[in-house]
Amino acid sequence: MGRQTICISHATGAEGASVGQIVAERLGFRYVDDEVIAEAAEWADLDPGLVADAERRRPLVARLLGQFGDPASSPRLPTGDSSRATPGEAEVRDVIAAALGSIAEQGSVVIVAHAASFALADTGALRALVTASPETRSARLASERGLDERAAARVLKSEDAGRADYLKRFYGIDRELPTHFDIVVNTDMLTPADAAEVIAAAAV
Repeated sequence: MGRQTICISHATGAEGASVGQIVAERLGFRYVDDEVIAEAAEWADLDPGLVADAERRRPLVARLLGQFGDPASSPRLPTGDSSRATPGEAEVRDVIAAALGSIAEQGSVVIVAHAASFALADTGALRALVTASPETRSARLASERGLDERAAARVLKSEDAGRADYLKRFYGIDRELPTHFDIVVNTDMLTPADAAEVIAAAAV
């Protein structure tokens, strides 16, 4: 039996989401991305926007907590329910990991982003990285977001740094390496369909 959970990590501009969707279609698997946030938030009774903010590397300390670690000084979530305290990043990481684990246990799923390759590293999931050169990724960003070349390069640098920071803070990964994954595909030359074919073949 092939791998029943496929985790696809991807660099900004590498077309990883498109690759993941095609893999799911080819294998008849469920495709999961943003619903990880919704499920994690539901489990922990949190505002989904708060969970998403943590994933986007916006420090909860500066944005929400005021004095981190002091429950008495922590503001409540702006949902009208004063019984729910704002959590720290460790708690957010744990509920995301729990949600990912629950989704993986259901099987026949392609999970894109949310550092699923690291959260589910010991589960037997197939872990794939979709990447491309900075030049290719920057050009795609410029086209997709209507940016000039310099602005696209700045956005790419910022988002790459944010991704690295997220992996460092949440999973202790100093540097993302090819050896963290079972398969790495480069979309400089491969189309999303071609890259998806490689990953789907590896999962069978």
